[in-house]
Amino acid sequence: MTFGIVGSGSWGTAIAKILTDNGHSIHWWNRSEQSIQQIKERKHNPHYLSSTYFNTDLLNLTTDPGEVIRNSDCIVVAIPSAYASSILLPLDKNIFVEKKVISAIKGILPQNNVLLNDFLKDSFDFQLENYFSVLGPCHAEEIAGEKLSYLTFSGVDAIATHEIASNFKTSYLNTIENDDIYGVQFAAVLKNIYAVGAGIAHGLDYGDNFLSVLIANSADEMAGFLKKAGIKNMELGHVDSLLLPSVYRSNNYAASVYLGDLLVTCYSLYSRNRTFGNMIGKGYAVKSAQVEMSMVAEGYPASKSVYQINQVIHANMPIAETIYRILWESLSPREGFTQIESLLV
Repeated sequence: MTFGIVGSGSWGTAIAKILTDNGHSIHWWNRSEQSIQQIKERKHNPHYLSSTYFNTDLLNLTTDPGEVIRNSDCIVVAIPSAYASSILLPLDKNIFVEKKVISAIKGILPQNNVLLNDFLKDSFDFQLENYFSVLGPCHAEEIAGEKLSYLTFSGVDAIATHEIASNFKTSYLNTIENDDIYGVQFAAVLKNIYAVGAGIAHGLDYGDNFLSVLIANSADEMAGFLKKAGIKNMELGHVDSLLLPSVYRSNNYAASVYLGDLLVTCYSLYSRNRTFGNMIGKGYAVKSAQVEMSMVAEGYPASKSVYQINQVIHANMPIAETIYRILWESLSPREGFTQIESLLV
C-alpha cells in the first residue's frame, strides 16, 4: 500500500514520521517549494516539528496535491478544514477513483458545514466504504518525541480499517479501531470548541476546580449532541463484546477518541485551541490572537459551524453556544462565563 499525505503542518509532519519510521516511502504535498528544498537539504521540516529528522530517500515531495493523489493508494488529508475545499475542488473529479482516503482533519469544512466525507461524496462521488478517519488523543509534539500515544482509526469496513491501522502501529504508537465515522469526527470538532472554552476560563483566572467542572459538563454536552445527531452507543461505561479482529471495539463514549481527546485538548499546553482561548480570556481580540499564534485553532470556525448545525439538531448546548457568542458576537468573555457558572452541575 502506497501512502500520500496532503498537508505539511504539525499533524501532517507527525504522520509522515509515523509512516517513514515504518519504512514506507511516501508522497507528500507541501504548498511551499522553498520548504520542500529545505526538507531535502536539512532532512527536517523547517517550520513544524523541526526536531524530527527524515530519511529523505523515503520522501517524494511536491507542491502538486494531484500528483500525491495519483501516485498513492491511500491518501491522508491533514490540512486545516478551512482550506480543504480550496485545495481539493480544483482537482479532476475522477482523481479519487479506486483510492482510499484517511481524514486527519479535526474540523468541519466551514463553507458548507460538512465533514470531509460528505464533501468528497458531493464533489467527487466518493463512497463512504473507502473513507477512514484517524483521530487522537494525539498531539503531534508527543509523536515527535516518541511518547506513547494512541490513535483511533474509524471505517465502515472493519477489515480495511484494520489493514490501514496496522501500517501506523509503532513502538510509540498504539492503534484502536471502530466503525463510528460520524461520531469520532463530530467529537473531534466539539472537543476543540470546549478546549477554547477551557483556555478562556484559564485566561480569566479561574482555577483547576472550576475547570474540572467545566470540562465534565462539556463532556456531557458533547454526548448529548452526538446522541441528537444519531450517534449510537454513547452510554458512558458501556462496552460491548469484542468483535473480530480482536482490536476492533464497538463504540464507547468513555474511550480515548471521545472523552480522552476532549481531556487532553482542554488541559494540554500543546493544545493550540486552549492557547487561543487563553488569549481571548486575557483580552485579545480574535484577529489579534490568530495573528499572534500563526497557527490555526480549529475551535474558532467550528464554534460557528456547530452553532449553525445545532439550529437543526436542537441539542442542549449552552457552553458551546456561549463560546460561539464570545468568538463571533462580541460577548464579553467575563459576562459569558458568569452565565456559564450558573449552568454547571
